[in-house]
Amino acid sequence: MRLVVFAYQQVGFVCLQELLEQGAEVAAVVTYADDPGENVWWDSVAELARSHDIPVLIPEEVNAPAFVETLRALRPDMLFSFYFRDLLGDEILAIPPHGGLNLHGSLLPRYRGRAPVNWVLVNGETETGVTLHYMVRRADAGDIVVQRRVAIDFDDTAHTLYGKIVAAARAMLREAWPLLREGRAPRTPQDLTQGSYVGRRRPEDGRLDWSWPALRCYNLVRAVTHPYPGAFTHLEGRKLLVWWAVPDAAAPASASREPPPPGTLLVSSDRVAVTTSDGLLILHQLQFEGDEEREAVELVAAGRLRHGQRFQSGD
Repeated sequence: MRLVVFAYQQVGFVCLQELLEQGAEVAAVVTYADDPGENVWWDSVAELARSHDIPVLIPEEVNAPAFVETLRALRPDMLFSFYFRDLLGDEILAIPPHGGLNLHGSLLPRYRGRAPVNWVLVNGETETGVTLHYMVRRADAGDIVVQRRVAIDFDDTAHTLYGKIVAAARAMLREAWPLLREGRAPRTPQDLTQGSYVGRRRPEDGRLDWSWPALRCYNLVRAVTHPYPGAFTHLEGRKLLVWWAVPDAAAPASASREPPPPGTLLVSSDRVAVTTSDGLLILHQLQFEGDEEREAVELVAAGRLRHGQRFQSGD
């Protein structure tokens, strides 16, 4: 069976690698040129393809008529999309007689759409997964072939969870590809009424709101810490990135004493914390915009953070 593979990021890399190790015939790989302004922390799909003498295609617009004709001339029997960022149009999906399949980083129909690894952490989920499904016009809505569950630990960040997704994706494809090749793979329609859709994350989505509970603040921090852009707040008009912070494990203070308002910095001999709506968030790794990342206690020692200062949620 002749394939064209659309792939990017580490999921794309390991899934292409798995297909090649299983002896799949890949006629071409469609990917992206790395953006010099982006933090590229994954292996190169293009380099992997070229090391196997597979043509690499990097279109300016994947659904442009000229590129559709290029794909049609390749005569693929099936398409795969592994973390390819653009939706493939109807003309492309109509080319392969055995259809096109996409690998999505959630347990569909939940978390259809963009950045599911980040969103499941923002929302405090304890489980996610990967899904291989047929592509249709609507995003992440086609029949499901197979799924694999992935547990989310309390200390998982988006980066560690993504690593679990990568491993699960490769293991799932290892099992699914022989069934697809032999025409024995199952197809289960999705019930989209039982699912959810999430959009592309915007820079503004990283803003901390200190009126939230401490756990919600923590979930945002771990969802967008390195290698993602980071959660942030503002202090005296300056943007402060919060790369790591955890909820205080101690019981909330007695209600008999009025707590400081949310966003108040509390400094003691052994910790730096900020008040939230229901307790404290202990600050560890911080970075004023334009400066280097430092431990919170270092910023206190340098006079950059002071007891009683108030963080803002707005500009």
